[in-house]
Amino acid sequence: MALEQLKLSMIREMTDVEIRAKIAEYQKEGFGMRFKQATEVLANPNELRIARRTVARLQTVLAERAAKAKSA
Repeated sequence: MALEQLKLSMIREMTDVEIRAKIAEYQKEGFGMRFKQATEVLANPNELRIARRTVARLQTVLAERAAKAKSA
């Protein structure tokens, strides 16, 4: 599966539930790619990097929202 790099503006438009679903999806794909990388050559090794960074972006937006809700 070709993973797309989500832009920050797209992530900010999502709801918390959608963000958590995307995190699970990208983590599952990344997990599978790490195993595949150990046994064979990945077609596009950059997809593993894209998955990791996209999960980090998603988690950052969730943390920002939690901090904002806590301070409000």
